[in-house]
Amino acid sequence: METESRKSDHIRICLEEDVSARGITSGFERYRFIHQALPEINLLDVDTSLQLWGRALHVPLLISSMTGGAPRAEEINRNLASGAQELGLAMGVGSQRAAIERPELASTYQVRKYAPDVLLFANVGAVQLNYSYGVEECRRAVDMIDADALVLHLNAMQEAVQPEGDTNFEGLAAKIEKVCREAGVPVIAKEVGWGISYEAAQLLWNAGVSAIDVAGAGGTSWSQVEAQRIQAESGRLVAEAFAGWGIPTTESLRLVLAEPKPVNAMVFASGGVRNGIDVAKALALGATLAGIARPFLKAAAISPEAVVEVGGVIRDQLRVAMFGVGVNNLATLRNGDSLKEIG
Repeated sequence: METESRKSDHIRICLEEDVSARGITSGFERYRFIHQALPEINLLDVDTSLQLWGRALHVPLLISSMTGGAPRAEEINRNLASGAQELGLAMGVGSQRAAIERPELASTYQVRKYAPDVLLFANVGAVQLNYSYGVEECRRAVDMIDADALVLHLNAMQEAVQPEGDTNFEGLAAKIEKVCREAGVPVIAKEVGWGISYEAAQLLWNAGVSAIDVAGAGGTSWSQVEAQRIQAESGRLVAEAFAGWGIPTTESLRLVLAEPKPVNAMVFASGGVRNGIDVAKALALGATLAGIARPFLKAAAISPEAVVEVGGVIRDQLRVAMFGVGVNNLATLRNGDSLKEIG
């Protein structure tokens, strides 16, 4: 019951409390697009589609891994999946540990029937590879939801401040490498809001991950989330001290994209991405997908229509931003020089 209760706490806190990072930003405000008054393209021709791992996406947008394993999570994930299907987005579910421990909770993650065409990511905490999990549990997570890829999330700081946290991160790179070899699907390494350094990226690329989601600092702070759950004042003070910790998303993108990066490996950008202009900036900096979590969570707590509304606005903002710099496809946006650092 412990994991299920924790998941319920996380949903409630993220919906009701201000758990944003403090004193640190994602870094997107440090970049500005070079506006083209004469874009020489038709807005109607702007194409935001791409193919990824056998799935067609209409927008390079990922509904980031958030929840599952609790009663309310089933409705939230259903609404997220329905919205992702209508808009043509990618989607990740939250950590599936709860359902691996208690199979009766699997339905809270099983959204494929609502999203038959969506690029869908399973999710297991990488640290669980040091707590009896192995390739078998990773495959169970993938099979449980008929996923196209597997996220191994890296949440060292969250586990460190969480009263019931699993904090043995020793020797994980070799175990991640084994999962990459044997899982049978692409593996994505994902932070949860503190960013990926150059050194961590090299360990992950060498382990064979197909993609890294930098999930940088500047959005939701999971130390702030955990602080809301901690009863002892001393524990809260420890957690709250890390509200400004981490590598900003744009800086982490630069570090993870630095050589030697495998030619075919991809980088996803999440962490403080709040609108379609941020999505466009992330892509211009080299990301393949941009991920957004909390705005979609708040919408999914209302209805699938609210998810579609939020995602539709982000899509349209992206299209207009691309039009404003005179690019009509994602490859040109990613490989061009339309973005300028301003500070």
